[in-house]
Amino acid sequence: MTALAAKPHHPLTLLEIGAIVAIVVIWGANNAAAKVATETLPPLLTGAIRFAIASLCLFAVVRPPFPNWKSLLLIVLLGGPLHYGLIYIGFWLADDVSPASVAAQLWIPFTALFAFLLLGERLTRFALIGLVVALVGVAWMAVDPHALHDWSAILVVIAASAAWAMTTVIARRTTSIPPLKMQGLLALTALPTLALGSAVFERDQIEAVRSATPLVWGTLLWAGVLSSVVATTLVFWLVQRREAGRVTPYFLATPVVSIAIGWGFLGDVLTPQILTGAALTMAGVGVVALAERGLRAGAAKA
Repeated sequence: MTALAAKPHHPLTLLEIGAIVAIVVIWGANNAAAKVATETLPPLLTGAIRFAIASLCLFAVVRPPFPNWKSLLLIVLLGGPLHYGLIYIGFWLADDVSPASVAAQLWIPFTALFAFLLLGERLTRFALIGLVVALVGVAWMAVDPHALHDWSAILVVIAASAAWAMTTVIARRTTSIPPLKMQGLLALTALPTLALGSAVFERDQIEAVRSATPLVWGTLLWAGVLSSVVATTLVFWLVQRREAGRVTPYFLATPVVSIAIGWGFLGDVLTPQILTGAALTMAGVGVVALAERGLRAGAAKA
């Protein structure tokens, strides 16, 4: 009997709780790291360097076979250069980390919506309500006078969230592939495409690299090693031990870390309207995540 089957409803262990905390901190800080890096480096170049670092760590795990290569190609293109290219452009456009970090969580309700539209999966009333509440929260947050100038950044991050949601939906119907192998494929695909995009659309890359401070290089190492490799490994370790719906709702605390860092160290302005919109968004995302959890638990019992 597997560990998952043996104790799916037992309390989380201290080791599992520690892994969840590590993931939330790594991913939350990574949003702030993206903003710090793109203040010095062009956004597509930032993504290319991140995945150059990740590729060095993951190259050894990328080897044949590559099942369902057509679906796999869509996954690595949508989840690699498109998603991450848009994410880094979004944080480059943003003045504040907080609104963009909250908008990035929309991939969870978008996944439920796309699965309903493309795969015919059930979309419950609670999930639909959660999606609407999350979108209203983002809109309310973004029309605050202090956040209004970040509208373009928020829209780009929402597009990135949609790309990641589509990646997730396609992955649901793709033959299983080891998580680190998938992450390695994403890195090896994102690296050349983002580098080419930078060469075509960006300027003064050499000067930007020369002016990068140790802090900027530290943020890139954080993204390439801790976020792309360590946090991803911990996520899949957790979902192999527990139902995904048991642990993933905890990851909704990620923007809280980003908001705290943005306010405490990067000069983000947090008004009551921004905080209310962020809370609404996270509440809506949480409703969708819990609805998805309930659906999967019901399907497992059936």
